[in-house]
Amino acid sequence: MAKRLLVTYALWALGGPVGLHHVYLGRDSHALLWMLTLGGFGVGWLWEFWQLPGWVARANDARELQPRSPEPPALSPVRFFGQVLVGIYFGLVALIGLSSLAGFYLLALPLAVGLGVHVVSSVGDQTSDLRSTLVAAFLTSPVFYGHALAILPISLTASVTAQQCRRYKPCRGPRKTLRARLYHLGLAYLAFTTPLAYCAFCNTAATARYLADAIGAVLGWLSFFPTLGSFLEQLLLLPYCAWRLLMEGAGFGAGYFQVWEKVYEFVQSFQSERQQLAYKVLGLRDGAPVEEIHKSYRDLVKLWHPDHNRHRAEEAERQFIEVQAAYESLMHSRKAKPA
Repeated sequence: MAKRLLVTYALWALGGPVGLHHVYLGRDSHALLWMLTLGGFGVGWLWEFWQLPGWVARANDARELQPRSPEPPALSPVRFFGQVLVGIYFGLVALIGLSSLAGFYLLALPLAVGLGVHVVSSVGDQTSDLRSTLVAAFLTSPVFYGHALAILPISLTASVTAQQCRRYKPCRGPRKTLRARLYHLGLAYLAFTTPLAYCAFCNTAATARYLADAIGAVLGWLSFFPTLGSFLEQLLLLPYCAWRLLMEGAGFGAGYFQVWEKVYEFVQSFQSERQQLAYKVLGLRDGAPVEEIHKSYRDLVKLWHPDHNRHRAEEAERQFIEVQAAYESLMHSRKAKPA
């Protein structure tokens, strides 16, 4: 069935940030990218307003069914920048939701970054070699193991590899049904958002801390590039300023320092609640010295160790994990304080 330009613009206006118009045009990779980034962080959604007529014409072009040229597509700086940016974004999401996994920096992080790069590689009529992209990410990860900015070099390496392996997609075969396409998009969306949602709702303090550490590391690195750093700072503060504009009627007039101060206070409120709960789990008063924290931790670990509580293994395991989490939270906060 022929695609209509008016319908495409309507879907772009009503559900563009979640990729409804791309689903309509059969651009499922682009739709998935928009679902996971809310329309390319809003910028991509606005930018593609002028590209919709060309995409509609391409969707209705019978020549799309014919074999494509074996020559690789032209190098696109915009696509390369998008690969790096989305790779970093996927890495940050993995850092927030999966960093507690064993071997995170060697397995989960390069896998997430590589998949983010490949999603951008598969937008439109192009694609890349997923295996080569993932191999580049996995080989780069050990070099920067445990570094705060490890996501950046992994994403850069994977993006360069994806560009070197770029090619056109094979000619279009029989279209899948809409139900099957939506099913696969839904599975991909759930795989991406479930760890993040779990961490955000069940461990809000840790989520806020990871976000603050990641943003601080990126902005610190960009201090060598003032213009780029200023642009990124405006982009990061845009959701908060928009929220203040809606709730209080003003939000864009304050300076960066005042706005970041309010965001910091918001994050600190979660961390304060987390510390109070940690002291309670360890049976200590607020602000107890480090010696008491160590002593209480050792005693409780011995008390609730699963090997010593086989008759109540489930409860012991739960208490043991809570004690460890409380201890790590307090130790992390102590290390973060300036001497």
